[in-house]
Amino acid sequence: MQLPPLFNMPKSQLQCYGESVYCINEDYLTRCPRGKSSLERFTSVVAWSISTMRPAIFGLAPFDPILGETHHVSRGSLNVLLEQVSHHPPVSALHATDAKENIELIWWHNLVTSFHGTSVEAVINGKRQLKLLTFGEDYEMDSPNLVVRLLPTTGADWLGDVRIRCKDSDLEANLCYHKSQSFLGFGGNSRSVRGNIFHSKTSKTIYEIDGQWDRIVNLKDVHSGEVTVLYDAKKAISKLNTPVLEAPENLWPTESATVWREVSQAILNMDWEKASEAKRRIEEKERELQREWKSRGEVWVPKHFSVAHAKDNEWDCWPLEHSVPLAPIAVPP
Repeated sequence: MQLPPLFNMPKSQLQCYGESVYCINEDYLTRCPRGKSSLERFTSVVAWSISTMRPAIFGLAPFDPILGETHHVSRGSLNVLLEQVSHHPPVSALHATDAKENIELIWWHNLVTSFHGTSVEAVINGKRQLKLLTFGEDYEMDSPNLVVRLLPTTGADWLGDVRIRCKDSDLEANLCYHKSQSFLGFGGNSRSVRGNIFHSKTSKTIYEIDGQWDRIVNLKDVHSGEVTVLYDAKKAISKLNTPVLEAPENLWPTESATVWREVSQAILNMDWEKASEAKRRIEEKERELQREWKSRGEVWVPKHFSVAHAKDNEWDCWPLEHSVPLAPIAVPP
């Protein structure tokens, strides 16, 4: 959906995806490989998955990434790289590696939006794969949908079911992001999450999950009745540090911050005319390049990922390199 800069936040959607991985105060990701048992590691993966669901801001949307746009950031030993591998439909791919913790993360997202009269729903197709290489454990998970409510009250929420599975340990989790009962759209808690962790073969529940994903999510041991905190949003996403450019000479021209620099600065200065003109130039250049490729019978090929497109919005995106290099942009410790 094309929006005038007045309704844009000064960042690309690629940056928003990346931030959910590297922009964190309490590091839930590095807890995953430090678990002493497969169950402890699986529980940590569930907590990390919840940590990637950040509150959306109603009325403001990030820029739609242009084809080939990249975002490359490091946080400690974690290096994160994203690339926009398709523009129509919009598909984003992410690869992250941490050599110290022996972690690899591969994502791809294909957004399909639909209008429902009083709301807009973005179904996030794709896959999230987290590998704990030391233990040979692969975790696969999906994402809830983003629903923007227009009437009777406005807001943006994550809603829907998430399945997390590790075939190597025979453990699985189901999470339901939902909105509690309200009257005519008023009241109620729209940021609740409930679910359970269980053995895949027996379907026997080990833990129950309940709470608010933007506050506290609790974990209850069904055998002992003991309740512990699984996820604390305040600790996770408060006091976040802004990434800084440490090596300008290594910055790619496709970097999100470079592509959208002029538009972002104009938005921050509230110079809407300049922002509109700069955004128009970027979008027109994108359309011109695509016309040129089409006229020459060429197909654009991603630089960092191999891509396979099947029917029914099914995509497969895999990184071309074994690991992600250190980025010129870094999150301060």
